[in-house]
Amino acid sequence: MSDVDEAITRVHHDEWARVVASLTRRFGDLDIAEEAAAEAFATAVERWPADGVPPNPGAWLTTTANRKAIDRIRRESKRDDKHKEARMVYDDDPPEPLGAIDDDRLRLIFTCCHPALAMQTRVALTLRMVGGLTVPEIARAFLAQETAMERRITRAKAKIKAAGIPYRVPSAQDLPARVSGVLAVLYLVFNEGYLATGPDTDPVRHGLTAEAIRLTRLIRALLPEDGEAAGLLALMLLIEARRTARVSAGGELVALDEQDRGAWDATLIAEGHRLVRERLAAAAAGVAPGRYQILAAINAVHTSARDIRDTDWSQVVALYDQLVRLDQSPIIVLNRAVAVAELDGPEVALAAVDRLEDELAGYHAYHATRADLLRRLGRSRQSRAAYDRAIELAGNTAETAYLTRRRDQLR
Repeated sequence: MSDVDEAITRVHHDEWARVVASLTRRFGDLDIAEEAAAEAFATAVERWPADGVPPNPGAWLTTTANRKAIDRIRRESKRDDKHKEARMVYDDDPPEPLGAIDDDRLRLIFTCCHPALAMQTRVALTLRMVGGLTVPEIARAFLAQETAMERRITRAKAKIKAAGIPYRVPSAQDLPARVSGVLAVLYLVFNEGYLATGPDTDPVRHGLTAEAIRLTRLIRALLPEDGEAAGLLALMLLIEARRTARVSAGGELVALDEQDRGAWDATLIAEGHRLVRERLAAAAAGVAPGRYQILAAINAVHTSARDIRDTDWSQVVALYDQLVRLDQSPIIVLNRAVAVAELDGPEVALAAVDRLEDELAGYHAYHATRADLLRRLGRSRQSRAAYDRAIELAGNTAETAYLTRRRDQLR
């Protein structure tokens, strides 16, 4: 890749959301914003190799995109309001404040993550409008047909326009609830990259985890006082730090107790630990931690141990106890049982896991956890049956390979 190509790629990641957000504020139309931004970047790809990268690439892209948008509006015969056109060309008025925080990119994120849209639609629209991923890239990320993904995104933009969903940051009183929805979208993107759900894709998808981290950094920068934004960023960093150690050369998932901890990314771990310490200090001052902050603290305990035998399991269980008080989902209870097995033994943990059967019978990790606990108790026949069910339900190829090996080791 040439220096210019690298510059264009870097600028695309840095400036896409800024350009789209600026155009959306000015023209009030996501379609126009998306198309004009894409045309501006296409023009950059064509001209920069010959002309050189401009001194201020972001300003160049914004100016070019604005001209593209105005040209499109002029071409549309139904939009012949000369006064409006003049305002578009000479609009130097500062935008009116539209919410609790005046930032175009933040408004764009809240628009794409509006609760009126289905969760999967919010994810797709956020990746397209904020992340700048192409429709084929998003379709591949979620194992969908390109045409179906294109329709989903198009319908989402049409719904935003028809329903009059406002392009603004929510009011101060509504902001906490709406931020949680944005963070849920970003966590969903990260999880799909961290452990892909489909069998016909890479088991770990760095492109998605990196994009989720990049967007979460953006939220963290725009909302520096939000503890859950910091917690989610810390959580992502501490998980991403272990990425290269999570899949073997043969394509098999490597469990935490078998990972080469020397291969973990020390820089990401240090940043994640720093964020966790900041949130612990806030908790000591009386600010109750949220779900992502507690999950980050659990991962901080794991990444602090030089060896699996050094893990402070009592601290992990205590943190899960705190998390269960916030989120009593069966998956959280299942994860707590894994830690309990290390502290109180597999028999105590198995009793807790078995109580989750009605809720988690279709979840592969439930059966994988039971299989491991039964194996540790010497109940090989039951363990094999549990492994069989976990393998049947698992979609991730690396995880399936790991479970199959564990099953085949049973006597």
